[in-house]
This record gives sequence, C-alpha cells and structure tokens, in this order.
Amino acid sequence: MRYSIAFQTDKPLAAYGPLAAQVEAYGFDMVTVYNDLYFQPAWLPLLEMARATDRIELSVAAVNPFVCHPLLIAGDTALLDEAAGGRATLGMARGAWLDAVGCEPTQPVTALREALACVRHLLRRDPAPFSGSCFTLAGGATLRWPVLRDDVPFLLGSWGPQTIRACIDQISAVKIGGSANPDVVPYFRRLIDAAAQHAGRDGTMIELVIGAVCVVDDDAAAARAIARREVALYLPVVADLDPTLTLDPALLERLRAAAARHDHAAAAALISDELLQRFAFAGAPTDIIDQAAALVAAGAQRVEFGTPHGRSTAGGLALLGTVVLPALRRQ
Repeated sequence: MRYSIAFQTDKPLAAYGPLAAQVEAYGFDMVTVYNDLYFQPAWLPLLEMARATDRIELSVAAVNPFVCHPLLIAGDTALLDEAAGGRATLGMARGAWLDAVGCEPTQPVTALREALACVRHLLRRDPAPFSGSCFTLAGGATLRWPVLRDDVPFLLGSWGPQTIRACIDQISAVKIGGSANPDVVPYFRRLIDAAAQHAGRDGTMIELVIGAVCVVDDDAAAARAIARREVALYLPVVADLDPTLTLDPALLERLRAAAARHDHAAAAALISDELLQRFAFAGAPTDIIDQAAALVAAGAQRVEFGTPHGRSTAGGLALLGTVVLPALRRQ
C-alpha cells in the first residue's frame, strides 16, 4: 500500500523543491505533479523536486499527446529520470478541456495507445520507423543522448474501460482521478484484472490509484468549504464517468452551468457533504483517515492526496504527514 501527494503547478519555481523534500521527510512514497492546461508545465517543477529529494518517486500525472508530441514527452521523461536517478514515472491521459485550445481528439483511444508505444520506442533509442495512424516516426534517428532507463513505469489516467483495455499491455498503473469513492475501486479492479488476463499479464502487477482534491484542517467545516470550491472545477467532468454513482440530471446541469460561467461559489453551494465525500478528501484529520482507509479496504493500492491539501499548503501537508499518514501506516 502506497500513499502520495499531488501538487498543482501554480507556485513559484523555487517552492517545489522544499515542498517535495517536506513530503519525502514525512514518509510518503511518491509525489505527483499535475500538468493541467493553463498552469505551469510540470517538467521544471519536477526537476526542482528531483534535485531536492533522494528516495521518493516522482511523476507527471498527466501529460496528453494532443498538445505535446510523444517525441517531446519522451525527451522530458528521460531528462527527469536522469535527474532523479531512476525515480521517474510517466503519467499519460486523454486530458480535459481540450476543446478550449482546438485540440479535441478524433481517435483518443488509438492515440493514447500509440503515444505510449511511441514514447517507449524513443526511450529505447530504437532507430526503426514507428508507424501508427496517429503518430509516426520516419526512422533513422532517435534520442541523441544516453538514456538512463528505457523501462520507465507508465501510468494511465483514465475512467474509460475501452482505453484501459487498449493500453493495458504498456502500463504499470491506472489512476482514477478526481474520485474518493470506494465503490469505484472493485469495479476498476475487476476491469483491470480482466484486461490484463486477456493481454497475458498478471493484473496484480498493475497498481490501482485513487486520487482527488484534499483539504484537511482541524476545522472540518472550513476544510469542506474550501474543498467544495476546488471540486466545483472538475466535478462536472468526472460525475458522468463514475459507473457506480447516479446524479440527479437537473443538479448536474446546474453544476455544469455554474462551472461554464466560472461561478465556483454557486457550483460549490450545490455540493452536499455526501456528494463531496465521493469526489474529495475533506474534513478533519480523522475524516481523511476514514476516507483513505475505506479506499484501502476496497482494494486501492495507492491513495493520492491532491492539491490544495489544507487552508495553507504547509499546514495541510503537516497534518497529512504527521497525523494522517502515521495512522494509515498503523492500520
């Protein structure tokens, strides 16, 4: 069982190294850095984290191949892995809000599968041509420097059964992002295991990761108020993806309308405590412990506590590292 911390890239560059060092000192297993549209690209923050840490695994989660070609993804991954001494993981996903930048994919499943294969082809420094329907390499050239590892672990961020099945032979983890709902864990565990078996793989070797917004504070009500505003940004995107949850269509439409006009206060007001608990870690430390423990009991193999962590980042991380994580380790 592993636990990780995820950061949004909205901080001064100099802040990332100390944050990662703090997370490592608390005993977490991994740091993930988001790569969301209109935020800072994840690679430079991750490089700062690599320089400031010795043990913890580092991952981008996730890049998408529609705004960044696999050639660039492979190069950035190789450099991060070198800087971290072999501690990098590459997370890839379809991504959301791509229509806002004119990159709505027409073959997302095929493109993700090909992009993962193309990145691996490049990390192996294979000069042979790579021929796909979405991505091609003419051959005769490859990455022009020594690569530390050609077997960097790949994580797929996806709720889509078709995507998981298509990519199962290339990945070591599946992340269900934007969820704290224990009911999704057995559903996706069965899906991953069946897909792996069909591909001739052992499903137990593919980690199931559950991650979401986390706001922890001794004032549970204040923590939930902040979490509601954070969740309002992505709940309209992921609500339809949860196969175990049925939302009132009228409520979902009101949430989408409020999010579309960037009225996060109005959207937050529509999110009940019960609904919030399905999409975020929010409350006092004991609440977070209970939520994470329920995910572990359901079969999750890594639980990820996402931004903003608390009323302040430092305060939230301190409670997660000194109260929540030790309690989970004891369990």
